[in-house]
Amino acid sequence: MTAYIFGRHLMELAFALLVGSILMGCSLYPDINTDPAKNNKVTFRQDALDCAQSYPDSGSGVHVKQRIACMNLKGWH
Repeated sequence: MTAYIFGRHLMELAFALLVGSILMGCSLYPDINTDPAKNNKVTFRQDALDCAQSYPDSGSGVHVKQRIACMNLKGWH
């Protein structure tokens, strides 16, 4: 019985950490450009697609950091 309760709490903790890390990762994606002329949805979407094509999904999550760095180079913070 104790092993079951411990396993259940461990599973809940792992789920909470997973959800927290997903929310944290989504909040770190740059969405404001330093150039006011480029700070619009059309330019953002175009730059995001360009970075996504340059760094395709790798399965390990490294592509997210690469895409964020790409967006930072384009002026998004």
